[in-house]
Amino acid sequence: MKTNNPLVSIITINYNESSVTLDMLESLKSLSYDNIEVIVVDNASPNDNPDIIKEQYPEVNLIKSKQNLGFAGGNNLGVNAAKGEYLLFINNDTIVPKDFIEPLVETLANDETIGMVSPKIKFHWDPTLIQYAGYTPMNHWTIRNNSIGYHQKDEGDYDQPGETESIHGAAMMVPRRVVDKVGTMTEIYFLYYEEHDWAQAIKRAGYKVYYQPKSHILHKESLSTGKFSPLKTYYISRNRIVFARRNFKPAHLLVSLLFQTLVSIPKNTATFIVKRQFKHLKAFWKAIFWNVRNHKIIHS
Repeated sequence: MKTNNPLVSIITINYNESSVTLDMLESLKSLSYDNIEVIVVDNASPNDNPDIIKEQYPEVNLIKSKQNLGFAGGNNLGVNAAKGEYLLFINNDTIVPKDFIEPLVETLANDETIGMVSPKIKFHWDPTLIQYAGYTPMNHWTIRNNSIGYHQKDEGDYDQPGETESIHGAAMMVPRRVVDKVGTMTEIYFLYYEEHDWAQAIKRAGYKVYYQPKSHILHKESLSTGKFSPLKTYYISRNRIVFARRNFKPAHLLVSLLFQTLVSIPKNTATFIVKRQFKHLKAFWKAIFWNVRNHKIIHS
């Protein structure tokens, strides 16, 4: 094996989805990049036996967490075990083409002011459609951003690399030197918004966040939590406010909280009631009350 390319540590999380993880690992076998290590962190799967991953791919470093640490916590376990100069965080519900690593490494190696980079992300169910080609800025009213190119045909309109407002957690590469300087992802979120929070921290440290369309992956999307589940409603609703509290300036935070109180919370409440989605209603209000109860520990 050649060693002229820097070591890339590929880190992924498994939670009750060993068969899905195995599909992703199978696609990694065809990579043209010749210097990688693969780390799979099982997040204490209650209904799955991750040992099959090690049985079928003995070269993989399988780490079995004793508890479910969420997206950030699980990835941070992988970071602690990683030896690579570059860390590639990738969802287990993805399929990768053989040449997707090289453009990401070249982007970071050629410009040390870039702190993290994501490839173009396309839907696995229809590879002609784009899921991510960069992000718009986070809206200070709604605390939402939009994925550029979402559901657009991949016909070359989004093939220009460059800076973007935030990273996509399904596939992001970060140099180890940046992690050592800025720190790992905060674990307060558990699910959703943690990659956006990390991108903000990395930008505050003086680095750029980058989109590199010369690389792409296929994403099956939301297999762990469901595309529209009460669990997803809870964490997105909770963490949207957490993100604002951690990252917005006081004036912007005031605007956001006023909008949430006067517009977003009443609107979502009414919507869930009208649609008789009472589990989602309960999850939504649980998220609101979490922020009320935990107003002093948001930066821990």
